[in-house]
Formats: sequence, structure tokens, C-alpha cells
Amino acid sequence: MKKLCLPLFQAGILLGISIATSVTASAADTTFKISKPYLNLPVSQKAERKQMQFEIGGKQERFFKIRLADSEPEYWIFCDVTHLKGKTITIQYDGNPAGIKKIYQDDVIAGQDSLYKEKNRPQFHFTTRRGWINDPNGLIYFDGEYHLFYQHNPYEKEWENMHWAHAMSTNLVHWKELPLALSPDSLGTMFSGSTVMDYKNSAGFNKGNQPAMIAAYTAASDQKQMQCIAYSLDKGRTWTKYKGNPVIDSKEKWNSVDTRDPRVSWYEPGKHWVMVLNERDGHSIYTSANLKDWTYQSHITGFWECPDLFELPVDNKSGHKKWVMLGASNSYMIGSFDGKKFTPESGKHYFSTGSIYAAQTITNMPDADGRRVQIGWGRISHPGMPFNGMMLMPTELTLKTTKNGVRLFSNPIKEYNQLFMPEKKWTGISAQQANDHLKAYNEKDRLRVKTTIHLSHATSAGLSLFGQRILDYDMNNNLVNGVFYSPEDMTSMEISADIYIDRTSIEVFIDGGAYSYSMERRSSKDNNEGLHFWGTNIEVKNLEVFGIQSIWN
Repeated sequence: MKKLCLPLFQAGILLGISIATSVTASAADTTFKISKPYLNLPVSQKAERKQMQFEIGGKQERFFKIRLADSEPEYWIFCDVTHLKGKTITIQYDGNPAGIKKIYQDDVIAGQDSLYKEKNRPQFHFTTRRGWINDPNGLIYFDGEYHLFYQHNPYEKEWENMHWAHAMSTNLVHWKELPLALSPDSLGTMFSGSTVMDYKNSAGFNKGNQPAMIAAYTAASDQKQMQCIAYSLDKGRTWTKYKGNPVIDSKEKWNSVDTRDPRVSWYEPGKHWVMVLNERDGHSIYTSANLKDWTYQSHITGFWECPDLFELPVDNKSGHKKWVMLGASNSYMIGSFDGKKFTPESGKHYFSTGSIYAAQTITNMPDADGRRVQIGWGRISHPGMPFNGMMLMPTELTLKTTKNGVRLFSNPIKEYNQLFMPEKKWTGISAQQANDHLKAYNEKDRLRVKTTIHLSHATSAGLSLFGQRILDYDMNNNLVNGVFYSPEDMTSMEISADIYIDRTSIEVFIDGGAYSYSMERRSSKDNNEGLHFWGTNIEVKNLEVFGIQSIWN
């Protein structure tokens, strides 16, 4: 890495830390003796992205790209250096050295006093403290804890420096962020993947009675994408990467860089592991006895990125099950699976659209639970905030028989009910009466609204929020917010919606979860209607309003 000249500055000016600066004609290294848990670094999106490196004893500890602010920072990011306490690190930076002067260490992250209370911080959706967030990874339950790993750039609020970040919950509602799980290495940056519990010690990583949590992930470089594994023996807190990585390098087979997002599961009838992998123009299936040695079995076209494959009962009947294969856009096929090949019977279908992408279901759910719970990435930004992206609400997936055949339904998980506080309920009222009732809620930053509307003279109707149409039902063309939707009763003039409004996002579940969608919440300076039903002579058959508690309390 190139080194730049850096003027000398006095040691100890930044909150009493120990700083030393060495200068040569071509290089400047800033040295910190770590005595506090966090290093705080200034960021400006206007600055050019440059390389930064931490070294300990001449060996690289981490490297990343950052838009280090050389003047007034737009926001601050942090590095958790708790594990480096007492050690001396050297920071090298390829960009303007002025920004290095602003780096300091502290017991808290910059902005800790306003954390989770920021103006545009979602209040019942998971967001990271700082930086960029995208695909959920490695969703798994083990020993009383739900684990959410996710694609993360800790160093700014745009995509770059892909790591696996880590959050933990005991109830799928309240989350605690833990230290980074997987960081870039010589094979590449950390792209998406999945985790499993190796109860049978098939990979040989277990220690005594402690089963290994094993992550399958993609290491990505400009030249290729390779599948790797790592293991944890402390419930995901620390990870050891397998020395034999990569376990799959399939660029030669497909002549494509696009070989990523391994989704691993155990196939009990065959007593083997299954990996579904995005490759070239669809999803490939591999099998393994030990999670290290994989055999290619089959390929199905028509999907792109972040595969998922699972079995569900139809209409909650244990004797009637179907397999579901999904892609990143939440399009899916229904079919059968013999452990090596997925055979589609219907599709592709969709059950959720909008901001959702790269959703993944949780593995190893409690035996008594039996649910298939999905969490998706919400491609939503938060104006003025030092973070970007979010996780949508966890939803339970079920298969139900409809007039068009077996289809996936999705509804928010029951655990979220603890957040909702019933406030008012009305039945059989006009749109004008409903609008009058809703005026009291127009300034709420978060709200749940359940409603059923009956169309009479109107061919389209719905509900808007300060001019943004959050429900737009075009009965004539069978469209809901521009997407084709045909109700179960083909002659029905009614539609029901369960609407969740957060500070920056809106999620809507139609007719009991037959279709759902999510969107960015957009404010309008030119509209003061607030929540407003529209449509000719419509009847609001049911209207319920709920307050929503914050998950950060």
C-alpha cells in the first residue's frame, strides 16, 4: 500500500489517547496504543474513496476503503477494537492525511447519545448502528438465540468492503448488534451465504458436546467467486475459517464470475447436506457428506441470486407437503425435491414485491415451532442518517390452496404483536367519516392500520398518506399498486390491507397475506391530507388503528 506524507501532530490531543506519528519523505504512519473499545473515524461522501490499513507488529490486521473526511465530517463510523486492547496498531491511509488527525478512540461510538433516536431511524425495523446493510445471511436459531448475519460495509453508507455483520435476538423483535463475524481476506470480500448446526460432526469441527455452527459463504474477487466455510464454537461470536477453502470453485465449469450465495441445509432422507448455489443463469444443487467436499448434481434456470429451498405443509396438513425454491426477487416455483434435483410443478409466482430483495428463511427453528420464518432486505434509504438499508419485518411463510393452485402466503410473525397497541376501531363508515377519524393520527411517525374497503361506483380506490398511495386497488385491471392481483373471490368488490408505517418505510399485506409489498415512505411538502381514503362512494367496512412501540426501548 502506498504511504503519504503526514504532518506531525501532538500526541494526546484526541481524548488523551496515545498517538505517535512517524514521517518520511513519502510516508506517514499513525500509531495508536489501544486503551478504549472504539476508534471513531470521520466520513464524508464528498471525499474520494481510498485504502486504509491497520497493522500490528508489521502484520495486516484489517484493510478497507473509506471516504475519510479531510474537513467537516458528514457522519462518523467506528471500529470495534475491544479485542485489540493493550496492543499498538499502525494506521496507513492512501488519501488526504488531514482526515487522520480527526480519528480518536473512546468508550462509546460517536453519536451514542442519540443512537436509535435519530430523526429517520426506523423504530420497528432492524437497522445497523452505522454503515451500509444489504442481504441477510446465515439466519439461524440455536440455544435460545436467533442470529442475523448480514452483508455490511462498516466504513460508510454505500456498498463496499463486504463483511458479515452479526446481530442476535431472543424473540425476533429486539436485536443486539455483536462484533463483525467475517471480514475480507486474501480470497476476497465476504458475500452472502447461510449457516447450519453440524450436530453429527460431519465436518469434524465439533468440540466435545459443543456442535459447530458452520457458515457457508462466498469469497468474492474481481476474477472469481468461490464458496468457503467457517465454523464457530461459541454461538457465532467468533469464527475460524477452514484452511482448505475454497470448497467449491466453479468458474471453470460455468465460465462465469457469478457463482455465489450458498444456501446449505440437511436432507434427512438422503443423510447428506444440500447446497443451492446461484450460478450463471439459475440455481445449481450440490451435495456433500462433510460440508467440505461437494458434488454437483443438477441445475435449474430462471433464478438470480440468493437461493432458498425448503419444504412446507399445504393447508397445514402434515401429510401433504411441497417444496419451494426462491430467488432473490422473491419469485418462486413449487415442486418436488429428491435430495439432488428440484422438479418444478408450477411457477414462477410471486408473493411479495417492492423494496424486498435477497430474503432468507431461518434454519434450525425450535422443534416445537415448525414455522418457516423469512427476513428480507429492504432497499430503503434514510435521509440524513449515517446508515443505509434495513431489514423488513420477519414474516411467517405458509402454503395454501387457492383458486389458482397452491401458493405462498406471508404475514408478520406473532412475536410482533407485543409492539402493537390497539387505539380505535370503526365499522361500516364512509370514506369521509374514516378520513375525519384518521386526522388524529396524521402526525404519527409510526402506525399500523388495518382496513377493508368495499368498492361500489369506483373502479379504483385506496388509501394515501400525504399524497403517497400506499394502497391503490384497480379493480378493473386487477392491479394493486401497479402489480397484477386477482382476489380469491373473482367477483369480489372488496380488498383488505394490513399496513405498517415506520419512519422511512411502509409494508402492506393484502387479503391475509396472499400478496404483500413494501416501499419507501415519501413525505410531500405540497400535500396536507395525511391518511386519506379515496374512491367514489366506497365503504370502509372495517378500520383499526394501532400504535407501535419502538424495538429500541
